[in-house]
Amino acid sequence: MIKFLDLQKINSQYAEELKKAASEVIDSGWYLLGERVNQFEKNLAEYIKVKHAIGVANGLDALRLILKAYIEMGIMQEGDEVIVPANTYIASILAITDNRLKPVLVEPDINTYNLDISLIEENITEKTKAIMVVHLYGRVCWSKELEQIAHKYNLKVIEDNAQAIGASYTELHCDSKKTGSLGNAAGFSFYPGKNLGALGDAGAVTTNDNDLADVVRALGNYGSKQKYVNHYQGLNSRLDELQAAFLDVKLKYLDAENQRRREIAQLYCDNIKNESIILPNQSFNHSIIQSSDHVWHLFVIRHPKRDELQKYLSEKGIQTLIHYPIPPHKQGAYSLLNRNTYSITETIHNEVLSLPISPIDNTANINTAVSHINTFKG
Repeated sequence: MIKFLDLQKINSQYAEELKKAASEVIDSGWYLLGERVNQFEKNLAEYIKVKHAIGVANGLDALRLILKAYIEMGIMQEGDEVIVPANTYIASILAITDNRLKPVLVEPDINTYNLDISLIEENITEKTKAIMVVHLYGRVCWSKELEQIAHKYNLKVIEDNAQAIGASYTELHCDSKKTGSLGNAAGFSFYPGKNLGALGDAGAVTTNDNDLADVVRALGNYGSKQKYVNHYQGLNSRLDELQAAFLDVKLKYLDAENQRRREIAQLYCDNIKNESIILPNQSFNHSIIQSSDHVWHLFVIRHPKRDELQKYLSEKGIQTLIHYPIPPHKQGAYSLLNRNTYSITETIHNEVLSLPISPIDNTANINTAVSHINTFKG
């Protein structure tokens, strides 16, 4: 069996360091809001190259807290609109509606699966206050046009960076900037299966905005800047010392692991020859291995008979997943949107299949998967 993702094997590489980190936290007697969280926040901010990183409980809370902070700061109010890709995991939408803001769903680019930036401006109204970009599957969603639109309409740009930590955007003749530093603020998920995964739930907010960072940090701690003094109606959303210690260990290896993901993506793209398979679009300036704008959290192909292909591969011992089978506007949670049609989004959700890709996958397993994909006759 070729597993889609072998978390035990991934974490066993660093088992001794992780056990040592856990032991130190246990022995310290300090389990929340301590030195381990401070150290990880410092290291994450330095890695992303931002002023502030604030540890929170999970990726959804990271996005929720950013929007909640903007409301507390008077920048947004109930009923304001946030442009968001229709093709995303539901957490992006949940963060918006949880704050009683209105998600305005915009179709993706069929070539990248990311938000189609050319469609943003026609969806802006007088109530639009922000654009939430999602760096889906690990691919950067950014452009000069996006920056110009945000500036023209005075909109905040919030990055859902749950899947793309370590990816970079490079503008012509400019230094590259990592996802998480491109917009006004960014939400990170460190769910165990992410490129930088905790051993439980964890997340973070990054920003260069001092005031926003101050409010986000307070909101995640019951709305308190000082113990028992509550400035806001906040949440309990804190990164704990143990997960911070684990993440600090694994952060050191992130770039090397992302590079291995690129190597596997290159193997897939070079060797899958089945004409019915739609491979990820390669609109890169260099080869996949040399391109920093994708960290390949997922390697996603498309096929019109996706379910048959998945069944075939399962019978051959190759585990795959679907990210995601039901788009947000077709979910029961958003019944008012169920009648809406987003044809590109629906095509993507009906056809996508995620192949095994992780830093511990060996070339032999990838070649086996490729061989079976090439022989599929569906």
